[in-house]
Amino acid sequence: MISGPSGAGKGTLIRAAAPHFDRLLISVSATTRARRAGEREGRDYRFMSRADFLRRVEEGQFLEWAEFGGNLYGTPADFVDAGLEAGNDVILEIELKGARQVRARRPQAVSIFIQPPSLAELERRLRLRNTENEEEIHRRIEHAREELDALQADLLRAERDFHYVIVNADVELAAEALRSTIEEIRANDPAR
Repeated sequence: MISGPSGAGKGTLIRAAAPHFDRLLISVSATTRARRAGEREGRDYRFMSRADFLRRVEEGQFLEWAEFGGNLYGTPADFVDAGLEAGNDVILEIELKGARQVRARRPQAVSIFIQPPSLAELERRLRLRNTENEEEIHRRIEHAREELDALQADLLRAERDFHYVIVNADVELAAEALRSTIEEIRANDPAR
């Protein structure tokens, strides 16, 4: 699982690291939010109505799900389970609450937190991508502040939510750190 605030660079780092590995799938989350320009069904998200999403929640079809900014987001269990059963590793790009839900259901899951170098840099990145309005940017910054506070508290506990933390101050260095981390995780996996 790869978590971190919106704008920390999770997707960018995953796209940079993934081509270096075989048998690695990237999970596609489901959402009720409107499709943005250039997004494709099944590649960027599985877009669905709120009613369909909630029906799937009731049926237990998500490993995790959350509401953010009035939209629902979740990780479809069927995709992850099929990938794992086929002998692949599956990367989930999810937020902090979702990562905790997955860890509760799948304690063997390994978690990586992508941390921005600062909240100011995070805000700059959110503004540069030009996909959110001012209210959404403010909400994402406040949510990021909560996630970063939770990360600091997590680092002080013996039973941590996150096994690895990568600070994304430089994309190339952070992508290399993610590649190295995946290699380490695979090397330490007794099932391999």
